[in-house]
Amino acid sequence: MKKSIYIADDETNIRNLVKAFLEKEDYEVQAFETGDLLFDAFKKSPCDLVILDIMMPGNNGLIICTKLREISNVPIIMLTAKDTEDDYISGLALGSDDYFTKPFSPIKLTMRIKAMLRRVDMTKAPESKSEEILEMLNLTRTEYRLLAYMLENTGKAIPRQELLNTIWGYDSIVETRATDDTVKRLRRKLSEANSKITIETVWGFGFKLVVKKDDAK
Repeated sequence: MKKSIYIADDETNIRNLVKAFLEKEDYEVQAFETGDLLFDAFKKSPCDLVILDIMMPGNNGLIICTKLREISNVPIIMLTAKDTEDDYISGLALGSDDYFTKPFSPIKLTMRIKAMLRRVDMTKAPESKSEEILEMLNLTRTEYRLLAYMLENTGKAIPRQELLNTIWGYDSIVETRATDDTVKRLRRKLSEANSKITIETVWGFGFKLVVKKDDAK
C-alpha cells in the first residue's frame, strides 16, 4: 500500500513542486492551502507523514503541530522561511520530527522523507511493545527511535553526529539542534514518568544513557 503524505503551505509553487516530486516516488500526496484544512482532513483520514509550513493563514504550523500531537504520533516535518533558532526550537519543542529552511532542495526533502518513513516502519516491527512505550511516555516516533537506540547502547557515550546519522539520516553540524532538543524533551518525559533512565550530556561530544540503580536500604 502506498504511503500517504499531507502538505500544508500557502505558497502554490511550493505545494505543487513538493507534491510532484513525492508523487514521482509513488507516494499519495494531498496538498492544502492552510494547516486548518490539513488538520480537518487528518482527523477524518490520518496520513503517514505531515509537512507543515510555519507561516500560514489561520492557525500557523506550530499550532497545527501541537494539535496533531494531541491526537497522533505521525512524523511531522516543519518548513520555515525564517533562518532563526527560534523557529527550530519552537517546532522541535512542540513535537515536530525535523525541519527544512526555505529555500530547500525538493530532492533532499524527498530523501529525508524516505529515510524517516523507513525508520517508522522499523519502529513498528515490535508493534505492541513500541506502542506501549509510546503511549506510556507520550513519545513521538523520533523520540522513541532515539530512546531505543540509546537503550541499545546503555552506558556508552554516543557522538551527536552518530545520533543525527542514525535517527535523522543526516550528519550536518548545522543540524545538531535537532538532537539536543529531542534529548531535552526525552529527559523531561522520563523525569515526569519517574523513570530510572537518565540521559547525561558528555560535554563537547554527545550523550550517554544511564540506568539508575535502586538505592540500597
